Amino acid sequence: MATHLRFSHTTRAQSFNTAAAQYAANRPSYPPALFTTLEDLAARPLKGAKVIDVGAGTGISTTLLHARGADVIAVEPGAGMAAEFRRAHPDIPLVRGTGDTLPLATASADFLTYAQSWHWTNPAHSLPEAFRVLRPGGALALWWNTSALDVPWIAAQAQRIDQYFEDAHPTEEGTTTKTEEGTATKTKKDTESHQRAPGFLAERAFKGAPEPPPHTHRVVRWSRHVPVDTHLANIGSHSAFLVLGKEDTDAFLAEERTRLLETFPDGRVEEVYDVLVIVATRS
Repeated sequence: MATHLRFSHTTRAQSFNTAAAQYAANRPSYPPALFTTLEDLAARPLKGAKVIDVGAGTGISTTLLHARGADVIAVEPGAGMAAEFRRAHPDIPLVRGTGDTLPLATASADFLTYAQSWHWTNPAHSLPEAFRVLRPGGALALWWNTSALDVPWIAAQAQRIDQYFEDAHPTEEGTTTKTEEGTATKTKKDTESHQRAPGFLAERAFKGAPEPPPHTHRVVRWSRHVPVDTHLANIGSHSAFLVLGKEDTDAFLAEERTRLLETFPDGRVEEVYDVLVIVATRS
């Protein structure tokens, strides 16, 4: 591979702005059961609640919260993602800002939600900010779609992706790395696939916070059937590939397409996800 650079957390976070349309068209959504679980863990309904969806991106989670009857305001730092959001969802309010410095009034929300976005914040700042903005009894909810690594073809693909980036960006033992779903200290015994597992993410979600809050979590499994090309475009919309460069990304995806068509000759794959949802309630 031609690329041998390590990319910063900020560079990866900003990479989505150049691929907002690809992100919106190909990223997976979330199942209704996730929101039922969220209401159960928070012990309050979304209908009629004031919800702030932080790191809203192109609006995948925001629109689902809105459909559940919530009064939603989206917060998004990226210009490209915000533009795609406003194009697709002109009737939902959106403000520019980050989870580390929320542009919102104190005690103004019943829920703060982070769909695939909490790991782009610094919990030392984002956790106090969340509890500042939440009303007493309000809930901070974090969730991630994680690949179901007990499905053989998904586990094999995850290993190929890990190896591809290990070849490009060798990691020293004990170095700290940022993955698409979280932060971890990686040793030679760790793999990126392990760091994407729900249990690992649940343990690390509040690492760096001044005082991790009491919280609970559940995992919701779901799946979607999509064409191989949609699946590959989904992979290519992740920050690791966006910063890698088109030549190397296209080379990996072309080889992966050949492998997938051997396994799925009808050209459709079933992506299986375990959605990890974490809820912490403000006292």
